[in-house]
Amino acid sequence: MQMRLKAIASFLAVAVMGVFALVLFSGSAFADADIGNGETLEGFKFVKNVMIWFMLMLVAFLMIFIKKYEWSVALAVLLSAAGSFIVYMGMHEFLFNDVWNQDLMLMGVICAITLVIAIGCFLGTLKMWQYLLVGFLFAPVFVVFELIMFGVGNIDSVVSMLGGAAEAADHGGSILVHMGAAYFGLGVAIAIREKRAFKEPMYTTTHSVSFVWLAAMLLWVLWPAFVTALLEADQFAMGMAVCYMGGIGSVISAWLVCTIVQKKVNPLIYTYAMLAGPVAIGAPLIMIGPWAAIVIGIIAGAVSALSFIFLHPLLCKKLGALDVMGVHNLHGVAGWVGAISSIIILAVSADAVALTESTAVTNLLAAVLVFAVGLALGALVGFILKLTRGSYPDENMFSDDIDFIKSEAPANE
Repeated sequence: MQMRLKAIASFLAVAVMGVFALVLFSGSAFADADIGNGETLEGFKFVKNVMIWFMLMLVAFLMIFIKKYEWSVALAVLLSAAGSFIVYMGMHEFLFNDVWNQDLMLMGVICAITLVIAIGCFLGTLKMWQYLLVGFLFAPVFVVFELIMFGVGNIDSVVSMLGGAAEAADHGGSILVHMGAAYFGLGVAIAIREKRAFKEPMYTTTHSVSFVWLAAMLLWVLWPAFVTALLEADQFAMGMAVCYMGGIGSVISAWLVCTIVQKKVNPLIYTYAMLAGPVAIGAPLIMIGPWAAIVIGIIAGAVSALSFIFLHPLLCKKLGALDVMGVHNLHGVAGWVGAISSIIILAVSADAVALTESTAVTNLLAAVLVFAVGLALGALVGFILKLTRGSYPDENMFSDDIDFIKSEAPANE
């Protein structure tokens, strides 16, 4: 085992050195793209809106692997997404006087998908109506994340008030979405502190895991629509190339780590860790070219897979709370890879600063604040959820039976 870990450590060290070399020599090199007039651009945004909603639904299938808790996952995703989208749009319209347009609706669905990721930390430990409640409570938290990183309405960003640039550089959401989801979700799980979740065997079937494979592969294909959602028209093409190259890196490195460490591939680890590259690429998205992206993807995939194998059991034991779907091992850890990559690139590359109008200090402040505030506000929401849950019998844990009419024949027939 020590030899295998040394080999992986050496591999990661070489990859980190590769980031520096590729940042210096590949540049950003955005190709000019003539998208056309404003109506055409609005059409692009319409398609991206629909695609991100599609991705949100696929996240449900990414989490459908516990064979007696499949329908509940789907319904929890729908209710939490609905609640967060409603409140987010209402806050922006009535508090900040924003009008409904494609950009605002894109941010609304991004808020919703952030929560859908986050509930993976505590799925199976709430009553079904509480997923709608957590949607209502999360939207203000997401607005706080926006305020920290970018500002909201006429209010300047917190990072600028603390001496950073006006906005953080996080065009593809490594910090805002993925770190925000992971640490909010962990905060909720820690506050609920449902020890019975550790006893859930989480048995799977080939059928349920096949859904996870399908969701992971489709999400991988659709990811450029997510990270380029709010980019300028002339940045779409390079944003897509960078995203796919990051994803290719994690597809390879996650497989290598699973094979080296565990001899065979655990499909639930691999199907999550293969998405670590697209997660990590969000923060440095417009600062790098494709070859630097593949290196970041390689690092993210390896670190994510190692986190599932080694960090997950240790962290859950120390926290006293189970991260049910391993959200931190993908979104939290790979989000940090993206944040740290962007900080390094902004520190060493004047071109990156010119492209983003951000600084290394700004992104460092953003990552640290989203981490800390996400945990704190997640714990507050978790405390509210625990107070309102009431009694929760053992048979309700990770079971569809409490919420659904079933017409299946009994297993003994």
